[in-house]
Amino acid sequence: MDTLAFARGPLFIATMSFMVLGLLRHIILQTHGVVRTLKRTPHQDVPWGRIFRKSAEWIVPVSHMSTAPWMKLASILFHVGLLLVPVFLAEHAFLWARGPGVNLPTMSHEFADQLTVLTLVAGIFLLGYRIFNRISRELSSRADYFLPMAVILPLLSGFLACHPAWSPLPYQSMMLLHVLSAELTFILLPTTRLVHVVLFPFDRISTEIHWRFVPGAGARVAETLRGTPEGAEV
Repeated sequence: MDTLAFARGPLFIATMSFMVLGLLRHIILQTHGVVRTLKRTPHQDVPWGRIFRKSAEWIVPVSHMSTAPWMKLASILFHVGLLLVPVFLAEHAFLWARGPGVNLPTMSHEFADQLTVLTLVAGIFLLGYRIFNRISRELSSRADYFLPMAVILPLLSGFLACHPAWSPLPYQSMMLLHVLSAELTFILLPTTRLVHVVLFPFDRISTEIHWRFVPGAGARVAETLRGTPEGAEV
């Protein structure tokens, strides 16, 4: 068995299984934590509507476009491309049908190429902003540079593999790079901050549940911090 066949076969199955089981573990633990907290809290009037609305705003932050609109637009394009191209590209949809038996709609190669280019441009723009903006650079860790490059590499290598005339490597080598970089992403998803792709709704729920005060607690906290105004009723 050659290296590419091994990467496409046993290694792909192993890393994909690791990703699915890892993400499922996170979801189960988060769900268990939320349910346990709800049972213990005396105030269970959780604003589910606001939670879903805030989650939707996080996915498509159009309401916040007035603040750094180019950054928000690039972020939207980057996330949309990273989701749609790997899932709905015809060759990838075939893998879903052949493996778990899930038949997904597919996008045309022309549209996939256009979306891939937009995603790569958006990713490079975001990475460049992090590098050249002083405040963003000072707040960034090594992972903030490594993770964007790690998720860009499968997209770039796959695009070049589909366009051999533009590729600096032979098709087999570029395809091997594409498969291996995708499998690296499978491993990173449940083990790094990339896990937010499935946990962001739980972040909203946890915020609403854990950071809540009983009725009247806000006034008592303010009184403790600032004291009772002279002449005010206690």
